[in-house]
Amino acid sequence: MEIRLENLEPGYHYHIFNRGINGCKVFENDDNRIFFLQKVKAYVMQVAEVYAYCLMPNHFHFILRIKDNIDGNNFAKVQNFGKVETGLHAEKSIPSKQIGKLISSYTQAFNKYHHRHGPLFERPFKRKRIETEEYLIKSIIYVHRNVLDLGRSMNDYDFSSYKALVSGKPSAIEKENVLELFDGIAHFRSMHQRDNDYEF
Repeated sequence: MEIRLENLEPGYHYHIFNRGINGCKVFENDDNRIFFLQKVKAYVMQVAEVYAYCLMPNHFHFILRIKDNIDGNNFAKVQNFGKVETGLHAEKSIPSKQIGKLISSYTQAFNKYHHRHGPLFERPFKRKRIETEEYLIKSIIYVHRNVLDLGRSMNDYDFSSYKALVSGKPSAIEKENVLELFDGIAHFRSMHQRDNDYEF
């Protein structure tokens, strides 16, 4: 099926990812990364729970669970919104639309900040539905281990959910649910140290 027509279905987990056009940087500094995460809270967390994320210099990864009950009335600002079964204005398109808003809003701000113009990310954003608990665990590990490609430690990288998940601090991440998947924090840590056969 054409990826633009694949709606993000309530109750399912997804690996959402995207990269800069031609592999260009999409995060130049920490201000960019902080702003992007603020936009995630504003747009994505209305429709999804965040299980894991990692911001890399030229791409991002999220593991999301689409919320079961999304109130379409909160998004009905377009005349025909919710009155059609398919397409951009269908209620079942809300989660995809919110991720699109995240990317669009961030791109506009990034372009203004860095004095550039035009698209920043490849279109459309990529998505993989996660069908099993085993695949969900592998996906979370894969996302967190991305920072190893930068020569960084998962423990001290500020723009990944790993650090938040192993800390004792409150977090907007689905911390309790994630650690329960791994049977606790000790197992979570040990599984992240092993090679992972997640297929990207």
